[in-house]
Amino acid sequence: MPPPADIVKVAIEWPGANAQLIEMDQKRPLASIIREVCDGWSLSGSEQFALRYADGPQLYITEQSRGDIKNGTILRLAISPARAARQLLERIQSHGIDARLEALKELAKLSADPTFATEFINMEGIGTLARLVESGTHFGEMLAFTLTAFLELMDHSIVSWDLISLSFIKQIAGYVNQPMVDVSILQRSLAILESMVLNSHSLYHRVAQEITVGQLIGHLSNQEIQTYAIALINALFLKAPEDRRQEMASTLAQKHLRSIILNHVIRGNRPIKAEMAHQLYVLQVLTFNLLEERMMTKMDPNDQTQRDVIFELRKIAFDGENDPTGTEKRKAMYAKDYKMLGFTNHLNPALDFTQTPPGMLALDNMLYMAKVHQDTYIRIVLENSSREDKHECPFGRCAIELTRVLCEILQVGELPNEGCNDYHPMFFTHDRAWEEFFCICIQLLNKTWKEMRATAEDFNKVMQVVREQITRALAMKPSSLDQLKNKLRGLSYSEILRLRQSERMSQDDFQSPPIIELRERIQPEILELIKQQRLNRLCEGSCFRKVGNRRRQEKFWFCRLSLNHKVLHYGDLDESPQGEVPFEMLSDKIPVSDIKSVVTGKDCPHMKEKSALKQNKEVLELAFSVLYDPDETLNFVAPNKYEYCIWTDGLCALLGREMGSDLTRSDLDTLISMEMKLRLLDLENITIPEAPPPVPKEPSSYNFTYNYS
Repeated sequence: MPPPADIVKVAIEWPGANAQLIEMDQKRPLASIIREVCDGWSLSGSEQFALRYADGPQLYITEQSRGDIKNGTILRLAISPARAARQLLERIQSHGIDARLEALKELAKLSADPTFATEFINMEGIGTLARLVESGTHFGEMLAFTLTAFLELMDHSIVSWDLISLSFIKQIAGYVNQPMVDVSILQRSLAILESMVLNSHSLYHRVAQEITVGQLIGHLSNQEIQTYAIALINALFLKAPEDRRQEMASTLAQKHLRSIILNHVIRGNRPIKAEMAHQLYVLQVLTFNLLEERMMTKMDPNDQTQRDVIFELRKIAFDGENDPTGTEKRKAMYAKDYKMLGFTNHLNPALDFTQTPPGMLALDNMLYMAKVHQDTYIRIVLENSSREDKHECPFGRCAIELTRVLCEILQVGELPNEGCNDYHPMFFTHDRAWEEFFCICIQLLNKTWKEMRATAEDFNKVMQVVREQITRALAMKPSSLDQLKNKLRGLSYSEILRLRQSERMSQDDFQSPPIIELRERIQPEILELIKQQRLNRLCEGSCFRKVGNRRRQEKFWFCRLSLNHKVLHYGDLDESPQGEVPFEMLSDKIPVSDIKSVVTGKDCPHMKEKSALKQNKEVLELAFSVLYDPDETLNFVAPNKYEYCIWTDGLCALLGREMGSDLTRSDLDTLISMEMKLRLLDLENITIPEAPPPVPKEPSSYNFTYNYS
């Protein structure tokens, strides 16, 4: 007969004694259980003790967290968090250097525990650590452990960052500004300053006064602290008032931030990790967001300065030296020229720029091209203005619409998404990357227009094709603007038609009744193949970022399915793994038989808990939770859409439920089409393996590829 659900069998350790094997009744008060354990070892004062996990992060067990204890868990009897906090507080203020160093080392480890952190903070522990830093008497390891403990304690959000003193900020900034500082101290100092900026408006101004962008850029040559330096630059950029952002961007340009990142980070001799990729993505987004003001600014048709810019476009294209002298003749000629330039409003082209987006940003792009790529600009305008077969490509109208499309593709004006790593290396290869990107794309548009033999009535169709060409090229992650040109050159209109036809094949072909019957007969075999592949991937396991980690400082956990498909193993990791994580390293587990259901998105408990905060759409789309007996959850946020589909499909397959992700539907259509083509070509005796070998994580290793960006 199985034990009651409220009883868990655990082992409890105490140094120098044999472990106690007990059946813990989860209905009994924790204090009563601790008293019984202390009596077993003849320890008095049970109120001075607590239980902690013996493995992993070794967190304290509380009445609120005791439900996480599983059968077979190894626990450890330890001094209570209040007693530990009191002892450590006394030891870090002792006169013995060795004793103080050991105390700070232990404190740095314990501070990650929320139960201990609450006790230590209630004893004014943060103030004590701040004074130790302000004194300037700590160096080396001692200072590094002090800063680590301080950062871990503040990360629990128990106290406000606004309570931090100016002298503490100056001391931390001093470590960043000093030329020769230990890497570990520099990393923690940069992380503390980043948290100050992101969590307090008043501290942003104080930090901005103490830290210059030039000093931060100087740290980018050190690979150990690059990520921390860029993260602080991003934080200062993100929290800067709008009127300061353009000024800050100019300073970054003058200090050659772009070229330094390109040479020391993107083209450095180390692979770019997920955290660095995220910070590069954030910097890319914040840089493009500087365009938002111009994108949302309407042109004033009565502003002569703005009208002069349009006149300059005309002058560059048609050489205005031979203007007629008469006012009426000049107006008539201008209207004709503006029509040849491709504006919709010939008499007053300023009206073409009154719609936002793209607003004045479109005019900025056109002027840049006319001045910097003058020959190309003149060629495109004259080439189309001289055509009389209704196939001319209206440059002005196309440039305005293209600017709007590019703003949508690159999400100009939207805040960065937490967890997104989608940066484009090519945008770090040129000081005017946005304008150069526009110039490349407007030439693509002109070329596609001619390939489609389009007329004015086909304008929207052409723009749809151009949007598809650009998004497909960006998905290939070209490393330079020249490489982008090559990618776009290969995506001609005929190639787009071929790709569309190929992708529609599974939907459009094989519609006759015999073929439909064959498809229905094949489908169960293919579904079983996909199911086995998903389960194999779960057996390999995946790394996930810790949910609720406010600082992006690489905190991970790993989850994988046992080879017999009966147990989910999971546990915390210090860093992202490079290969497979052994089951022995994963201290926690959930029997598959205990799993009740899998929920996704806003139905996940960890998404509901954060409802008071601003939830970005991308995190919501990657969230899923495993609900298991009695009323417990294991919460996930997948690193990308591919892993999300693999895990949700795999868990559904594990529970005998339908796999319903977009990836499974796409895989099913692709594999069925491939199988049917082979059978229709009389290639008999095709065998579907019962359980294919594990497939590597990247989708590119499939015979069919997908790109979730």
